[in-house]
Amino acid sequence: MVVVVWSFLSVFCDVLTIGILIYWVGIWCVHLIGIVYGCRKFRRRATIQSFDDAVEKGDAVVGVTVLKPLVSKPMDPNLMTNLESYFTISYPKFELRFCIAEEGDPSIMVVKQLMSKYPNVEASLHIGAADVGVNPKINNLYKGYHAARYPLLLMSDAGIFTKPEVLTEMVSCMTENVGIVMQLPYTTDRKGWAASLEKVNFGGNQARFSLFLNLLDQLKMRANLCIGMSILMRKQIFEHAGGIEAFSPYLAEDYFFAEYCQRHGWGVRLSSHPALQNHGVYSVDFHFSRLERWTKLRLKMAPFATFIEPTTKCILLGLVAAAAATVQFQADFLAFFLFHLLAWILSDWLLLNIIQNGSPPFSKFEFAVAWLFHELSAIFVHVKALRDPVIDWRTARYVLHWGGRAEKIDLVSPPAISHSASEKTSQPQPAYPLNDDCSETNKDSRVSII
Repeated sequence: MVVVVWSFLSVFCDVLTIGILIYWVGIWCVHLIGIVYGCRKFRRRATIQSFDDAVEKGDAVVGVTVLKPLVSKPMDPNLMTNLESYFTISYPKFELRFCIAEEGDPSIMVVKQLMSKYPNVEASLHIGAADVGVNPKINNLYKGYHAARYPLLLMSDAGIFTKPEVLTEMVSCMTENVGIVMQLPYTTDRKGWAASLEKVNFGGNQARFSLFLNLLDQLKMRANLCIGMSILMRKQIFEHAGGIEAFSPYLAEDYFFAEYCQRHGWGVRLSSHPALQNHGVYSVDFHFSRLERWTKLRLKMAPFATFIEPTTKCILLGLVAAAAATVQFQADFLAFFLFHLLAWILSDWLLLNIIQNGSPPFSKFEFAVAWLFHELSAIFVHVKALRDPVIDWRTARYVLHWGGRAEKIDLVSPPAISHSASEKTSQPQPAYPLNDDCSETNKDSRVSII
């Protein structure tokens, strides 16, 4: 009996260690794919010549409505700079719609100043949030969405700074089978420890898996890591789902935008220009609170992936893989782990330089310190998110149910402005249908948009 048990444990140990090493190799394949695909994607930011030719013919270009949800309490000192960058977009056919949740918001004055400064840019203000669901961003965008004149919608957060050529490149990526073009989250060059941490996170771990999953989506494998800081989407898809309000039961509306698109045959593509976050007020606590909130959201939408997420981090994976290699191949534990650690740091440094399209605004030593601090903090952020599932966002608290539906549990904000009978209904709408299919008419109409 003892021999049988020992034999079973020996076989189990072999299978477990080999499985761990195969998983370790798989994660390193993700590294390699991220670097190669990232180099191909972000190192080639030249304009699309054929599309530029079309741009010269203003009537041949599809129009874009830029939706900017603004909540400026407290006031962001970089808001003027960020919003002005959208007034200088070089795309020939677009409109700006600024959506502000309530009267008295200081961003109203900023928008009016910019509208006076750029009278030739088509821009409008929509003040007063609707009450169509729990998602405050959807409530804020409701009026601007229904007033949008063009078939493409660019939804971009208030803290994003853009460059004149970015919208042109994003529209060029919107081919006939693509429903969403997203910008990879990144940051502008800012000073301070918190800014370095953000750049290391978004240019390293976040970028790696975004690039890998986007490549899987191009291979028709429906991998979803859509982050809605700045996304270009077809209004037609929203209309088919029942309008933007159909996504109001979810806080992670961007995830469900992409899920709906993919389920109906549309692809998600990456722009070669990252979304440049340019918040004027930022801190280490703010950065980690965002990571914690995003972890809580993923837990309810993709629980298996969230539970194994710590094993994709460098230190934990390196320790486990080094132990497996020691047991299976009698490798030197310390040498294996240090090699793993050094190779990971170098690969993240290389990927960061690719996303930055040059050298980042700090030294290699500063990068290594920020990277190590971020890696050591990751497990604590994860555990904290698992222990307390309640989400604090803006002035309210939410609890998430399995599948991603949210419920507001502590309403602090003032009541939303109601709609008149002449407007579209502002009553809560059901979430978008989970099992419907696009008709042949809808499928065929995709080509006619662009």
